[in-house]
Amino acid sequence: MKVLITGITGFAGSHLADLCLSRGDVEVCGIWRWRSRTENIAHCVEKFCMYECDVRDASSVRDAIEELRPDWIFHLAAQSFVPTSWRAPTESLTTNVLGQLNVFEAVKKLGLKTRIQIAGSSEEYGMVYENELPIKETNPLRPLSPYAVSKVAQDMLAYQYFMSFRLDVVRTRGFNHTGPRRPPVFVCSDFAKQLVDVERGKKSPVIRVGNMEATRDFTDVRDIVRGYWLALEKGKPGEVYNICSGQGRKISEVLDMLIELSGVKVEVVKEECRFRPSDVPVLVGDNSKFVKETGWKPLIPFEQTLKDLLEFWRKEE
Repeated sequence: MKVLITGITGFAGSHLADLCLSRGDVEVCGIWRWRSRTENIAHCVEKFCMYECDVRDASSVRDAIEELRPDWIFHLAAQSFVPTSWRAPTESLTTNVLGQLNVFEAVKKLGLKTRIQIAGSSEEYGMVYENELPIKETNPLRPLSPYAVSKVAQDMLAYQYFMSFRLDVVRTRGFNHTGPRRPPVFVCSDFAKQLVDVERGKKSPVIRVGNMEATRDFTDVRDIVRGYWLALEKGKPGEVYNICSGQGRKISEVLDMLIELSGVKVEVVKEECRFRPSDVPVLVGDNSKFVKETGWKPLIPFEQTLKDLLEFWRKEE
């Protein structure tokens, strides 16, 4: 079987490539932009084919898919950092929505029977009220950032292409995930890198933070990408699935765990520049639908995820 991973050079994309390669019976292909950083796949890039392509360019996408003709597509290519979407909303909407549209149109016009996984986000739910927790797939979508709006658009576009053209699409809404290779602009990795810099004496023993009261549902990225695989292996066309642990943790709790694991003494300082214009107070998901249909469950304890994240930054130069 041949799989195509868009965004293969990214955080989740690189872990998904590892998973696919570990199966032994999967031919892995990835598309990348010429300016994409490739350190995440440096350890395995020789084991799969890479095709230069910008998902925002319709002809480039069609050429890639026509040449590769994959059985499955994992569509992960996206502008995925929420704060960036406030500074550059057009970039986020163009990359995320038009990029997906180009993939769909290529598969449709080529008449392929390709299964496509769309990597949505818990940010789509946005403003969630206390009586709506834990969040089911049927919860209203009230996005609170341009990024979240773009993911809602991707989600609805996937549903529309399934209904209108019977495109074989499975939608997933992944909740927060972290682990090795996570860029330091994301909260867990940011804290871990700051702590490792303190360990090395590269910075003073001060951890700079933003909103510590938000509650999030964290899962190890390696469990998340296993969920992506199962979504295409066992998920129903047109359906949407939450992929999450079902357990909420305050951001302050995550920092406390990392500090304890690192063993360093630090002062925690809040900085206004790290706060978002609007933030989702609580995102805790209900994974029962996905578990029932695929048998998935998270296997890696959160403490192990944080240990691995610290070790990742300790090995970085």
